[in-house]
Amino acid sequence: MAHLPINEDAGAVESATFDIIQHGHKDLVQAIAFNAYGDRCATGSVDGKIRVFNRHQDGIWRLCDNWKAHAGEILELQWLPPTIYPNLLASLGIEGRFRLWAEDPSAAPGRRFSSRDGNGKTVSELRSGRSPYRSFSVKHDEVTRCTYVALLAADGHLTVYEGEEPETLTDYVKFDDFQVCAKPNRGEETCFKVRFDPNPEPCYTALRAGVPTDALSLVVSGLTMVKVFRTRDTVTSSFGAATRGREFYLATEIREHNHLIRDVAWAPGNYRGYDMVATACQDGFVRVFRIDTPFSKDDGKTWSLANILGNTRGDENPTSGSSHPRRQSQVPSGIRAEIDKSGTHGERTSTDLPGQVQHTIKLLSKLSAHRSPVWRVGFDDDGQILGSVGDEGKLMCYRQLPDGSWAKSSELGMMKARMTAPPTNVG
Repeated sequence: MAHLPINEDAGAVESATFDIIQHGHKDLVQAIAFNAYGDRCATGSVDGKIRVFNRHQDGIWRLCDNWKAHAGEILELQWLPPTIYPNLLASLGIEGRFRLWAEDPSAAPGRRFSSRDGNGKTVSELRSGRSPYRSFSVKHDEVTRCTYVALLAADGHLTVYEGEEPETLTDYVKFDDFQVCAKPNRGEETCFKVRFDPNPEPCYTALRAGVPTDALSLVVSGLTMVKVFRTRDTVTSSFGAATRGREFYLATEIREHNHLIRDVAWAPGNYRGYDMVATACQDGFVRVFRIDTPFSKDDGKTWSLANILGNTRGDENPTSGSSHPRRQSQVPSGIRAEIDKSGTHGERTSTDLPGQVQHTIKLLSKLSAHRSPVWRVGFDDDGQILGSVGDEGKLMCYRQLPDGSWAKSSELGMMKARMTAPPTNVG
């Protein structure tokens, strides 16, 4: 991915806006990911190779490392937060293996992630014994220092792991696992995506409605359905001792799609008081949805921070009556807690279990700028700009209007320009 030489006079303005670079892959680039600072970029190719580039102080992107990561096509890449040392890069291959790669800062350039034979030095690996993984998402809690990995398999089964050592997947424990949708039929075209809520905490209206401050939130797409899951606090009893735990429940389901969903994204910046989710669909539309958590204005609460947060975690004693509607003598046993899960390993359905909060969905915009199947969709770090890419190879950007809807703001496409020879004077 060497920096292309350009004419200094003609390209001065152009280079200040865009860097035209060559990635150096010998096959189609399927995945790309930037770190939180925007100065590191990882690209994954169909040939299973990953290339990492660093942006130096002179503004030029230079190759940092290149290695064989997977046996086949690389589906997804994601950098873990830079607060984790050493820098970690997560990848998922078409064979269904989820891998973590750690940088060795003391190594020479070109060997930061790989060994001398050109293969990567895998830190940890996870794979499913039933169906290959097709999508993943990683979330790191800066307060508890816990890392969560969500893996969605080709049969629609979702598994979430939790660990205190981000680079050691063997030490991760299973947080929850369940079926998010029906298993697709043999030969059916499928697409699965899972994304964590990128915000550090739920929005303030969700906190007032009763969502815990440490609640995890997921948006999952499979075939033509989109579901939003959140965690609720649970209390189980084992040998007479009550323990507190968490499990996912179905918060809401989006039923606006009749065609295959290719991608889904959760918007950062929930300071608006609501969450937003965007989808990329095979029918050529980009849809943006608003997720609200209604609350009663007569709930006796104020908007003070202490008043809202004081009722989201409950008391420190997990058996107290105020933190759970059952009395202490009625704390459910482990068997009862498994029954309360609406299908422990089956599909989670909307029920009135303790700790569940009502969520509502509203379609904000249905955008048809591509007029062709849409493959990727994503928000910027502030949730102010939405981008999508379709079959025609153009990047469409959208911004939110004052009325809450979204509208196209810009369009970016690549064109090949022919170099013409300067005219020569004959004679």
